Parts: sequence; C-alpha cells; structure tokens
Amino acid sequence: MDITLSGKVAIVTGSGRGLGLAYAKALAAAGAKVVVNDVDQDAVDAAVAEIGGDAVGVAAAVGDTESAERLVRAAVDAFGRLDILVTNAGILRDRVLWKMSDDEFDQVVRVHLRGTFTCARAAAVRMREQGEGGRIILISSPAGQRGNFGQTNYAAAKAGIAAMARTWAMELARNEIAVNAVVPVAATAMTRTIPAFAPLIDESERTGEPLPAWVRRDEGLGSVEDVTGLIVFLASDASAGITGQAIGIGGDRLALWAHPQEKTVAFSDGGWSAADIAEGWSSTFKELETYGIPAPHPPAA
Repeated sequence: MDITLSGKVAIVTGSGRGLGLAYAKALAAAGAKVVVNDVDQDAVDAAVAEIGGDAVGVAAAVGDTESAERLVRAAVDAFGRLDILVTNAGILRDRVLWKMSDDEFDQVVRVHLRGTFTCARAAAVRMREQGEGGRIILISSPAGQRGNFGQTNYAAAKAGIAAMARTWAMELARNEIAVNAVVPVAATAMTRTIPAFAPLIDESERTGEPLPAWVRRDEGLGSVEDVTGLIVFLASDASAGITGQAIGIGGDRLALWAHPQEKTVAFSDGGWSAADIAEGWSSTFKELETYGIPAPHPPAA
C-alpha cells in the first residue's frame, strides 16, 4: 500500500533533534509539509535545512498558549492549513521523590503535559474551523504506562498524555479528528535514563554494532527511524477509524496497549469494612499487577 501525505501539513514539536527530527523527516518524505519546532534556534535551522523546501521552523518553548498558537499560525501562513499535529517536545529532570524539587516537577509537567494540552487545543481549533478532519498524535512513554524509578514528574505527565488521547478522541470524533497516543522505545538520550536500557545503548554506541536481534524483538528497542512508520501511518488516511488508542512501537515490535480496566472484582453485601477486606484479600486478589519497566533478559546461550 502506498502511504502518502501529499497535500497535508504537519506540526512536530520538539523536532530539532532525536525522535522529533526523525518524525518530521519521515512526514516530509511521505509528502507532508512540516513545521519544525525546538527551543534551540540552531537546531531548528539545521532541521529545516535538512528537510528542505517543505519545512519551516519556529523556535519556541512549548507550554504556554502563545507558543502553541504561533505554531499553528506558522503552518497556516506558510502552507495554508493544518492537518497533523505530533506533540513530541519534552525534557527530563529525573530525581527520586524525596529529592525532587517543586521546580523539577513543574518544568517537566509544563513541557510534556501542559505543552501537549496547549498545542492540541490550538490545533483542534484550527482543524475544526477547516472542517476536514485531522490527526493529533500524542507522544507518551512506557514510563507513563508502567512507572519508572526516579521519574515521578515524567511518568505522571506521560500517563496524563495517554488519558488525554482517550478523552480528546471522544470530544473530537464528530469532527473526524483522530487522536492517538504513541508509546515509542528507541535509543535516545532520554531512553538512556531508563536503567533497564542504558547498558544496551551504551554497549551499542561503544562497539558501533547495532542493537542485538533479541533486543529489537523482545524488548522492542531500536533506532529512532524504527518508530517513524507508525507516525506516518497514524497521520495518513490509511489509519481512518483508529482513535483513542495507545500504540507502542520500537525495534521490531508493534503493540496495542490495553487501557486500564478492572482486573478482579469482588462483592460484599452491605459494603466492605477494613476487616472484611483483610480477611478476603489473599483469597480474592491472588495476583497483583506488576509495575516498573522490566529489565531486559537476554536469551539463554
């Protein structure tokens, strides 16, 4: 199947480097015109030069309404419309709970969660005015699905992003604007902060060898380019009818994440006292949910 984005216009936040740049390049290669965004003007200029004539750049920190509206105006002024938004911008301020400052918490939530909200709101307003549907692709993380040591702020924001995708899918359905969350895993500076993945990435960079096949398949960890196919697909007409989903991709692995739901249910006439819960817990709720990103397990030799 030929996937084309010809005639489409996309904004990709945080696209001066890393995954965001890979997304922007892939969208442009599929035929879309792209607004590149990064907080660093030099990174924006370099990305626009690399993509070529189908890209313009906006240097701005996402989070506030003004920046979000600047991005939408840039798309409309340069290309006449907006069809696709990818909210990729993010920062890290990792620290364990008892050492994390208010500032470290607020900075990450502002960029990831508030930045996703303000950009999606501005994009939705424009897409609804156009009346031709659209695609909003929110970038979440395994940390938001399972939690991750030292990432209170990041995990909370990424979990919120997945929840916003489900909410906005309902709110924008009548306008034919699909909203999905992508859960990427790729060898980047951010992924290196995950203890489970850092040694694998360091070894690959030290030796110059690609990540092993078992890592690509079993752990779903690969290059930034491995993630771009899903972004292009979700941005295209081929994804019609897919909305409100959290979809993981990385290496050789593509996965549909389950939404939170009740796993085991018990009933007690008249309600539950603390003593009732204590007495019945072990016999009713025999298997608790796991949490945290599992450490990689290489196959036995």
